[in-house]
Amino acid sequence: MSEEQFERERLYQATVAIARTMLRKGLITNDELAVIDAKMREKYQPLLGCLYPAETLNLLAMCGL
Repeated sequence: MSEEQFERERLYQATVAIARTMLRKGLITNDELAVIDAKMREKYQPLLGCLYPAETLNLLAMCGL
């Protein structure tokens, strides 16, 4: 993985982690998390982040992960 790819992955993961926290706190809905995830995947084009479908991210967020 190049430094550029690593940085894109890091930014994607950080952004989605914030969005999952917002979901757990009731600030956004599952649908809004899915939209954020889709937009961030498009923007950052993560290599590893694409292994997790939006539904899995929703489940992780609801479990507090």
